Amino acid sequence: MFKSVMVPVDGSEHARKALEVACQLIKDSDTTLHILHIPEALAHETTLIWGIGAVKLETTQDVLEKNGRELIDRASREATAMGAKHVDTTLAQGEPSRTILEQAKRLSADAIVMGSRGLGDFSSLVVGSVSHKVSHAAKCTVITVH
Repeated sequence: MFKSVMVPVDGSEHARKALEVACQLIKDSDTTLHILHIPEALAHETTLIWGIGAVKLETTQDVLEKNGRELIDRASREATAMGAKHVDTTLAQGEPSRTILEQAKRLSADAIVMGSRGLGDFSSLVVGSVSHKVSHAAKCTVITVH
């Protein structure tokens, strides 16, 4: 059905569920699974699913990218264990919703599978969630996982 599916991951439980759903969708196919991570520093502490804690606002870009690479590598290994045959990873910079949309276009993604909530704080309730923005602006299918 899909030739290319993208899953943005931030280490949250919702992102992990989105990865599981994406792997179920592409099971037994030659679909390429693109895992995207956009490193961000958070103002609050949290423990992420793949064992990497949130990085503080004062963290350097090098540390953000190192932790991001570790997170995306763990997500890739999990996807492979769940049956994804072709996994590609991208570490990108920028405002999350815009970057997700740009990467989906660049990768010619047929679908984006993403969590309904990530690690964002209260500000996402005020200005709109990343998943909401992506679902309204994407040119491809968007599946939001709760």
